[in-house]
Amino acid sequence: MIEFPPGLILILGALLVPFLRGPLRAIWMLALPVAAFAVLYSLPEGDHFAISAFGQQLELLRVDGLSKVFGYVFLVAIFLGVIYALHVRAVEEHVSGLIYAGAAIGAVFAGDLVTLFVYWELTAISSVFLILTRRTPEALAASMRYLIIQVGSGVLLLAGLIVIWHETGSIAFEHIGIESAGGVLILLAFGIKAAFPLLHNWLQDAYPQSTPTGTVLLSAFTTKLAIYALARGYAGTEELIWIGAIMTVFPIFFAVIENDLRRVLVYSLNNQLGFMVVGVGIGTELALNGAAAHAVTHILYKALLFMSIGAVLHRTGTALASELGGLFKSMPVTAVFCAIGSASIAAVPLFSGFVSKSMILSAAAHEGLYGVWLTMLFASAGVLVYSGIKVPYFAFFAEDSGKRPQEAPMNMLVAMALAAALCIGIGVWPSALFAILPFDVDYVPYTDSHVLSQVQLLVFSVLAFVVLLRSGLYPKQLRSINLDTDWFYLRLGRSFLQFATRAAENMHSDAYDLVVRRAKRFVEQLYRHHGPHGIIARTWPTGSMVLWVAILLVTYLALYFIDIF
Repeated sequence: MIEFPPGLILILGALLVPFLRGPLRAIWMLALPVAAFAVLYSLPEGDHFAISAFGQQLELLRVDGLSKVFGYVFLVAIFLGVIYALHVRAVEEHVSGLIYAGAAIGAVFAGDLVTLFVYWELTAISSVFLILTRRTPEALAASMRYLIIQVGSGVLLLAGLIVIWHETGSIAFEHIGIESAGGVLILLAFGIKAAFPLLHNWLQDAYPQSTPTGTVLLSAFTTKLAIYALARGYAGTEELIWIGAIMTVFPIFFAVIENDLRRVLVYSLNNQLGFMVVGVGIGTELALNGAAAHAVTHILYKALLFMSIGAVLHRTGTALASELGGLFKSMPVTAVFCAIGSASIAAVPLFSGFVSKSMILSAAAHEGLYGVWLTMLFASAGVLVYSGIKVPYFAFFAEDSGKRPQEAPMNMLVAMALAAALCIGIGVWPSALFAILPFDVDYVPYTDSHVLSQVQLLVFSVLAFVVLLRSGLYPKQLRSINLDTDWFYLRLGRSFLQFATRAAENMHSDAYDLVVRRAKRFVEQLYRHHGPHGIIARTWPTGSMVLWVAILLVTYLALYFIDIF
């Protein structure tokens, strides 16, 4: 048994990638997550690999049921991501992707807040290169905003860590709660990465600007790391129930009118995170199992959806619904995989989303949270309309755009096939997923009531989509820019920066004028006294010099005698 942090295997292994070429590089990158998975599988639960620093014991490898399930799915995600990106020539994308995944895995197994902070910031720094690698002005601007927000999350985490350390003398990463100021700061740090309402816009801003392969990795790690951190530190915090319920609903209205299909998928990502946050807020074993299970299934089917639309973007150069349609004729395999991902996110029975989402819904019903249950039920119908149907329909089956691109590259198809197999496998055989959840599972997803209610919901959602589309009431897919809530603080921020810039310019101008005036006056005085006609530069007669010497001598003698007496 090797007691070594699995995340460090990816991080250290990524440093060798630039020195490898061709098939050797591909084999090495595929071997890294396999080796890390083998190490993780062999690790027993408990604390491993501790070091001393800052007068504290840092636990770099804390293994338990919750951390293991996230570690497993993160390693599966990076393995699929490596396969999907094998055609990419940009070595920096491979290196940043592996370090990003390794940092996320390292954070999952962090037993203390200091180690968590280090990995937390490393995920931000490494992931930004997945956006920068696209090399467009829009990507550059989005990456800078993304980095500021992500690093800001780390600053809040550090501030909360310091407060808790000062109050308790401990930096252990256990249940935190919101009873102290430090706990509130850390919750806000986690909330930024989890894309809480009004803190979510970095998702829609940055992810669609990434490369086709980069978006697959971005969708897997940052937000799900935040869900893990919430489950670890804030399980049972009631406020999270209502935050999560809002998260499930508000993206629907933006996604329906959105033209960029990758942005549609990001809005649906936000929606699905809401289900997980509700599960964490409820905090029962069933709810936490549901949150962890939904994180697993979401990583897989969301990766599959981003892979399929990424393949479309790779072949056509666009992911805009207004410019696509009819692609099933030349990309039929990709269309099938996209349909499987859509069925999973829509929670169709026998697909993975049905298994995990029903656990959270059941947990809410068992606790008597019927308002939350109804909200999530409405959100489930909405995600089918704007993601489960809209994405595959407008990309592959809507009015023919006339584009006839080649089918996706083979490595992309292999990655999509593996993700699709997992989506179907979990849906058909949920016990395999239940076996790795943090708590013992006493739950049967395929009951008559669960299946019947979900089928009814799906039928009415499909019917609503068809009626809206046929009647012309469904929003037309137009090339446009849709404003989100970030418009308000971006507008205010721009106004503040303009005001601050003008104020700084005025202060600089006033200070410059003052300094120039003082310097000019000093030079004039200096010239007047020391210039060729100044007092100091004059030729003094001998008699005047003697007179002044005598005056100074008399003054000195007078002061001397006054001091004596």
